[in-house]
Amino acid sequence: MISPLSGAGRAAPAGGWRTATVAGVRRPVQRSVQLRLDVHDRVDHLPGQHYVVRLTAEDGYTAQRSYSVASAPADPLVELFVERLDDGEVSIHLADVVEPGDELELRGPIGGWFVWDGESPALLVAGGSGVVPFVSMLRHARATGREDLLRIAVSARTLAGLPYADELVAAGALIALTREAYGIRPAGRLHAEELLPLWEPDQTVYVCGSAPFAEAATQLLLASGRPASSIRVERFGPSA
Repeated sequence: MISPLSGAGRAAPAGGWRTATVAGVRRPVQRSVQLRLDVHDRVDHLPGQHYVVRLTAEDGYTAQRSYSVASAPADPLVELFVERLDDGEVSIHLADVVEPGDELELRGPIGGWFVWDGESPALLVAGGSGVVPFVSMLRHARATGREDLLRIAVSARTLAGLPYADELVAAGALIALTREAYGIRPAGRLHAEELLPLWEPDQTVYVCGSAPFAEAATQLLLASGRPASSIRVERFGPSA
């Protein structure tokens, strides 16, 4: 299956429903879980794509939720990071119940708009767990020796609550914490002037986070002179 064209002008891969075996479960951040999945007959993804996870109860009731991929395309396993939501039917099960050896239903990879081709400069602006698709991009860049193409800015409440903080710090990401100081930077939200040094010609800007963060970050980027045509936004939040 082929999805609509990606930003690079080539078709992004797409896969149907698959069975995945849970190969690893970690909880590096409070109220979250990191799942490593062996997807049977897997279709390789592009950084920025996501999977739908579907749960089916004994009475036939189903619930499903989309989660961005954190792993690089070359990784033999698919890695998903799931933030546990109090009213999230799927996230509660994945965070509290799933164990290695369990099987899950997945559909993907999905998405052709919010993907990085690995060959063009990009600015990645994330809020909280919105860093997950950017970790996939960063890992892919590291695997291909093109980390120079990426500039990263991240906003979170605390460093302990930021997913993949160690990798982001090692990559030199600009980290803005709203509840605590980080280095010489006092606690506070991202400012437009902080993003200016990250600008490069012909960059595509990717924004990922909650709806309020995505809106605020987009306005911040427009205020710093970025053309709207260069900005791609992915919002997340509780399902209706």
